[in-house]
Amino acid sequence: MLDLTGKKALVTGVANKRSIAWAIAQALHSAGCEMAFTYQTERLEGGVRKLGESLGVSHYYELDVTNEAHFDALAAGLASDFGGLDYALHSIAFANKEAFDSPFHEITETDFLQAHQISAYSLIPLCRSLRPLLAAGDGGSVLAMTYFGAEKVVPMYSLMGVAKASLEITARYLANDLGPENIRVNCLSAGPVRTLAAAGIPGFRELMRKSEHVMPLRRHITTEEVAQAAAFLLANTGITGEVTHVDAGFNILAAEGQASPA
Repeated sequence: MLDLTGKKALVTGVANKRSIAWAIAQALHSAGCEMAFTYQTERLEGGVRKLGESLGVSHYYELDVTNEAHFDALAAGLASDFGGLDYALHSIAFANKEAFDSPFHEITETDFLQAHQISAYSLIPLCRSLRPLLAAGDGGSVLAMTYFGAEKVVPMYSLMGVAKASLEITARYLANDLGPENIRVNCLSAGPVRTLAAAGIPGFRELMRKSEHVMPLRRHITTEEVAQAAAFLLANTGITGEVTHVDAGFNILAAEGQASPA
């Protein structure tokens, strides 16, 4: 079992008990890691605090990634409260729900740019603002959450798949940029997990039903399995610029295997 006693982590994206970020936070807590949480708006702050307090989290920061000033305030708050930082989890994504109702070629410029700004570009100012804190000690680690739709066409994932593809290559360039300062940047590609965010994607239930029959493990993954892998990737000092799949082997299958149940 990982021992992260004395380590400090920033966790973004905790929304409710079914969110992947919450499962990762629980895994980090179990390993002894001290954490700080972000919340998107004051309206959501209460729910995030209620969850965080159950893990002993005492530091919370507002982070609307469309507001550049929030990144500077976040870094200043963490510097004051923590002094340094070992890990940061980027579990932030958004696309207009209505954009999934139309064919991809009909997606509007507004929806396209919004999805990329929130889901992909936000990783850049997060790393930029946290860089001095992550580099202050023995080096730090940033982990971003992605999905197989960034690599292959998953029709129901549509716009978000393109945004996640942008996120993955962004992480690689950041890994190269920040590597000399011993800051690692990786992505974790999780298979379909029943979260509230995923439930809002048209066709998600059908995807879950079909994919279970063709995955090499013949079952879906759990948020706990994703969380354990996330903690490992954050802590491992020799991995950077990678996309690690935790999807019961789904990504290794040919298109025929992915499309039709056994």
